[in-house]
Amino acid sequence: MSLSFMLALVSGLSAQKSPVFVTSGSAVHGYDVVAYFTDSKPVKGDPKFSYHWQDADWNFSSQENLKKFKAAPEKYAPQFGGYCAYGTSQGHKAPTDPEAFTIVDGKLYLNYNLKIKEGWMKDQKHLIDQADANWPKIKDKE
Repeated sequence: MSLSFMLALVSGLSAQKSPVFVTSGSAVHGYDVVAYFTDSKPVKGDPKFSYHWQDADWNFSSQENLKKFKAAPEKYAPQFGGYCAYGTSQGHKAPTDPEAFTIVDGKLYLNYNLKIKEGWMKDQKHLIDQADANWPKIKDKE
């Protein structure tokens, strides 16, 4: 089964109209997006350190990370609203796994799972360009 087919199948099951991928009421599965940059790993956020931005609740592991995000949300928010970067490069939205992440040129990218991330890593620059071109067309669609 190809990566594109697998993502198309999954995205059809879980696509959202929202430009931010939200699960269980929180962006990025409730993970602290600042921690990807400061700790170089996914860290679960705490709802007591929450901030509402772009119609989504973003959770953080500390008051300090919440403060950093509030000061510059575009710096820390994942590209493509937290939807799978590979899926976006293929022209559709797909959910993500907080463990499947990369930071490229100071930007956070999430992928559907670690296997999809492997494919993403093989041609990242080209796929980022494709995803950047596709995102405006799909961000408000299901």
